[in-house]
Amino acid sequence: MIRNVLGSLMGLIGATAAVWSPFRAWYDGRHGRDYRIEELFTAAGITDDKAALLGSILLPFLFAAVLTLLAIVLRSRLLMAFAGVVVLGFAVLWMIRQGQAAGSLSVGGDGLGDGLANAFGAGALLILAAAVMSGRPRRRDRAAPAPDRGPEPSDEPIRDPDQPPAPSTWPTPPQDHS
Repeated sequence: MIRNVLGSLMGLIGATAAVWSPFRAWYDGRHGRDYRIEELFTAAGITDDKAALLGSILLPFLFAAVLTLLAIVLRSRLLMAFAGVVVLGFAVLWMIRQGQAAGSLSVGGDGLGDGLANAFGAGALLILAAAVMSGRPRRRDRAAPAPDRGPEPSDEPIRDPDQPPAPSTWPTPPQDHS
C-alpha cells in the first residue's frame, strides 16, 4: 500500500510538471505552448506560427496527465509507464524536429530552456512512479477459495490391490488365549 501511495504521489508530481512545462521556455525563449502539434508530424517542420493553446504541445501532456490520473485510480503500473513514455516521446520528437529546423540545438542562453527540462524530468518521474508502484493484486493472488487437493498423502506406500501384501519382517505378536 505504501508503494502505491508513494508511486501515486510521484505520478501526480510528474503529471503536474508535464502540464506545466509548455508554459515555460523550450527553445530560444519560445514557450512550448507556441509550438503547434501538427508541426511535429508534417514535412514543413517547426515554423514561427503561433499555436492555439489546445493545438499546442500542451495537448499530449494533458493526455498524459489524464492517463496518470487513470493509472492512480486503477493502480495500473502499465498506464503510468505509458504516460511517461508519451511525455518523453513528444519531448524527443520535438527536439528532433527543432534540431532539423534550426540546423543544430544549443543549451543555455538562447538554446534549450527549462520547459524542455521539465518535460524530460516529468517523463522520467512518471516512469519511476510506475516502477515504484506495486499495482493491483493479480486475480490469482486475491482471496479465493483454495482448490481441493484431495486426501492428504499417507506415509504408507501405495500397493497394487491385485498383489497380496508382503510378509512382515517383524515376528507375530503373542496371542493371549485366556
